[in-house]
Amino acid sequence: MTTTAELLKGAAELFPDEVVTQAHVRHLDLPKGAGRFALITLDNGLDHTKPTTFGPQSLANLNAAIDQVEKEAADGAIVGAGITGKPFIFAVGADLKGVELLKRHEDALAIGKGGHDVFKRLATLAVPTFAYYNGAAMGGGVEVGLHCTYRTVSKALPAFSLPEVFLGLVPGWGGCTLLPNLIGADKAISVIIENSLNQNKQLKGQQVFELGIADALFEGADFLERSLDWTASVLTGEAEVSRPEVDRGEAWDAAVQRGKAIADGKVHGAAPAAYRALDIIAAAKNGDLRQGFDAEDQALADLIMGGELRSGIYAFNLVQKRAKRPAGAPDKSLARPVTKVGVVGAGLMASQLALLFARRLEVPVVLTDIDQARIDKGVQYVHGEIDKLLLKGRVNQDKANRLKGLVSGHLDKAAAFGDADFVIEAVFEEMGVKQQVFAEVEAVVPEHAVLATNTSSLSVTEMASKLKHPERVVGFHFFNPVAVLPLLEIVRAEKTDDASLATAFAVAKSLKKTAVLVKDAPAFVVNRILTRFMGEIQNVIDEGTPVAVAEKAVEPLGLPMSPLVLLELVGPAIGLHVSETLHGAFPERFTVSPNLKAVVEAGKRGFYVYDSGAPELDPEVAALLKQGDSVLTEEQVRDRVLDAVAQEIGLMLDEGVVAEAQDIDLCLITGAGWPFHLGGITPYLDREGVSERVTGKKFLAQGIASVPA
Repeated sequence: MTTTAELLKGAAELFPDEVVTQAHVRHLDLPKGAGRFALITLDNGLDHTKPTTFGPQSLANLNAAIDQVEKEAADGAIVGAGITGKPFIFAVGADLKGVELLKRHEDALAIGKGGHDVFKRLATLAVPTFAYYNGAAMGGGVEVGLHCTYRTVSKALPAFSLPEVFLGLVPGWGGCTLLPNLIGADKAISVIIENSLNQNKQLKGQQVFELGIADALFEGADFLERSLDWTASVLTGEAEVSRPEVDRGEAWDAAVQRGKAIADGKVHGAAPAAYRALDIIAAAKNGDLRQGFDAEDQALADLIMGGELRSGIYAFNLVQKRAKRPAGAPDKSLARPVTKVGVVGAGLMASQLALLFARRLEVPVVLTDIDQARIDKGVQYVHGEIDKLLLKGRVNQDKANRLKGLVSGHLDKAAAFGDADFVIEAVFEEMGVKQQVFAEVEAVVPEHAVLATNTSSLSVTEMASKLKHPERVVGFHFFNPVAVLPLLEIVRAEKTDDASLATAFAVAKSLKKTAVLVKDAPAFVVNRILTRFMGEIQNVIDEGTPVAVAEKAVEPLGLPMSPLVLLELVGPAIGLHVSETLHGAFPERFTVSPNLKAVVEAGKRGFYVYDSGAPELDPEVAALLKQGDSVLTEEQVRDRVLDAVAQEIGLMLDEGVVAEAQDIDLCLITGAGWPFHLGGITPYLDREGVSERVTGKKFLAQGIASVPA
């Protein structure tokens, strides 16, 4: 029989670059004469920007610390044992870099088993055990504490979660089994399924306590001291911990059904992790921990060897790493300082931009428009949004006053922009209008000022072509809602110089946006792919496939919303305009739907009405639709749509619209809410065999978003 130590030694050999966490044991005398206590501190020796994780060697170190504590407990040398983390961090779970390297099912099984074997020893010591959640705790960091007898949590704790389902795993070191047995199935479903699928929502310390995960809550300043004091009270019998009884009847089954409805609503059966987690939670109703742990091991191994997790880790790495070092961006030392920003336009988009620039850059922002009334309305909008931030406690009164003071409006462009370093236009999407605006702005701004356009589909090169200094024009395309979607497509036109481009990237970083460098090609990245995707859906509807069939066909992708609901969000008129732009550029691939045109001309906001609470085809829209007699099945529609998207991505990569396929995925994840579990789009197209069917090869090399060869 392989021992835990041997198991972990084998796993550690597969992962030589692990950032190793030490498990330091120190002893202290508890207050109130409660006795001698062993405290294990998890620490990787780095500051709080490098959170503590559990790779195989780290688990082996914790295992060795428990060996020592177990002997002391058996000898009667200690009355209890605790576990805590370094400043600001408890532990954030398994080291995903190690998971990426695994190639065999048995190695994946060893990781699950290794974690269980170490953690569950905390529950079998001869003395009570305590977890002190002093800082960020996620995944395995949460789970190690669940194996303890008692838990305390800091009020200052900023982030606590079981994010595994979000990435394509299950909480596999006790989470699926222990959490429902501790706080009941319904609350456990909220943490494991609902929060995870809700963009990996985090809990704060107070919520952890209110859910019953922790038995006591203390202020951050003297958290450990207070926790040890409380520990002494528990051990001496002065404090009693009572937990409500868990309902193992119909409430448990109802909770699992609720979890299934949440998963169906978010991933439509397209991703297995949530359903595997729900199966384990359902089985945990009988309280058999061993059976639960075995099921967790099996699920972990299966999912680690599956495409979804690899895509999830790939997406995570894109957002955490690639996004911070944009491919192709010029040397940041070339960037010029930006001390004042101009915004041309004072409509909703322009006002959202003014608010963002003021909040993030904290420099003066001036709006202009064609009349004073519009300018006043734009400035009022920004001031109103700052008041809302004040009401929510996101800014204090002093900050609110300062931000409001930064945002003003002026009718005269020369007075507004004479000393601006960066001017962005957000006016009507019409080439002539934008060229005229830039000519007026160029005449009044300083020589070094960058001129940016928020165009979603027009040629930035053409826009700059009539200027004396086209080299300072750059595309700066935001996504709506500006405050929510992180993506910023930065477009290099034919004559854009490195200094202007570097300044644009520096501004993007200050705005806390994910910047991706894109070539000046029609509709850039997101709108080009989405328009091809939506265009194919429109085509099959126009040809005769019922709307409901066309919509349902792409459900297995697990997108955040159906294509026609997305069209409603974008606005049918904007969708039509972009499709016309792309039809002009690529008439053989992009169509302009006569039905969409009819919907726009009729002034309809979308295809659906919501009178019943659910989307139903608007009878007035149904009356407008003129369809052919070619009816496709869901599978035929899906094949057609995915083939079209794969073809478009292949052409975009050939044209050099972005540096690599990874940038397309980063754009779709951060600009269109494309699911993490797909890894964007290219891993999914590779996995489903679409890439090879259409382009003759995969978009990504083996091992990038898949199991290594």
